[in-house]
Amino acid sequence: MAKVVLKNVSKVFGKNVRAVNNADFTVEDKEFLVLVGPSGCGKSTTLRMVAGLEEITEGEIYIDGALVNHIPPKDRNIAMVFQNYALYPHMDVYTNMGFGLKLRKYDEEEINRRVNEAAQILGIKELLKRKPGELSGGQKQRVAVGRAIVRKPKVFLFDEPLSNLDAKLRVQMRAELKRLHNRLQATIIYVTHDQVEAMTLADRIVILKDGDIQQIGTPLNVYAHPRNKFVAGFIGTPPMNFMNCKIIKKEEGLYLSEGTFEIKIPRDKTSDLMAYEDKEIIFGIRPENIYNKIYMPESSQEFTATATVEVTEPLGAEIYLFLNTGKHVFVVKTQPYDESEVNQDIEVVFDLNKMHLFDKDTEEAIIR
Repeated sequence: MAKVVLKNVSKVFGKNVRAVNNADFTVEDKEFLVLVGPSGCGKSTTLRMVAGLEEITEGEIYIDGALVNHIPPKDRNIAMVFQNYALYPHMDVYTNMGFGLKLRKYDEEEINRRVNEAAQILGIKELLKRKPGELSGGQKQRVAVGRAIVRKPKVFLFDEPLSNLDAKLRVQMRAELKRLHNRLQATIIYVTHDQVEAMTLADRIVILKDGDIQQIGTPLNVYAHPRNKFVAGFIGTPPMNFMNCKIIKKEEGLYLSEGTFEIKIPRDKTSDLMAYEDKEIIFGIRPENIYNKIYMPESSQEFTATATVEVTEPLGAEIYLFLNTGKHVFVVKTQPYDESEVNQDIEVVFDLNKMHLFDKDTEEAIIR
């Protein structure tokens, strides 16, 4: 396999539409790197530039140490798996998987060996004589992946390959892709808009917005230490709660004032906030870091607020409570036996050791 390096790579459409702006990162050998972000953020365009399907406006791309800016796709030794599978409907699975090798003049014995080896890895040997019209969505996806495997490329590129599958099959295929990566020890660049896919599959994540890279890191590091409000809100399910608050000073220390409640900021975090005294900031906290006080009766009132239940969403293993303070609506992920009812006022406890604070103007993290 191979390392992929992007050096200040940009893509400009027309005169001034920058789809990708100075993408600069390295995909290490055998790494599973995921490009994630909302529609129109530039992730698929970046992947297509690596593949050679999109011309680079600025910058350089290296695959296995070789500059590939002007090398055609067929000579880059990469394999791409598309969202729509792109299988030939008149060919059976065996022929679909081996067709690329046939075009490259491999002999029949080598084609047969590679196709059967890939089919064994993917568990589709019994499907080799079927045509795509006789396959389920998940089976078609495996065939598309198998067609990439037989190439034995230096780099695998995946462009939202699971988006056409139903929810249950997506979960199954995520696990299979992870197992496949572990088995092949392949270099993989994977594009998705689904942050759950990114979190579960990636060794590292590249988060994009409007063509700009917002943050690069391991899934858990990005989740725990988002660089700005966008990253904090994009990674995590349900998304992080945000409230406009003011930093106020009392004799006991610094407090976050939401308008309807005040909660004390832990002393070990106050040194970063002295410059924000009497200023508005954005308070961020994840739903799993807020607790119904009825289950934490010994919690200090300094970290407690009262809010009204607007909606309850029981999900079996947990319940989401949508609470309203009168100024903000926020979500709490609580226990499956929580009996809170709509229109009920409840007390909740904030774990401020897990809080995130963002500058109101720049939306960059103050504490993360």
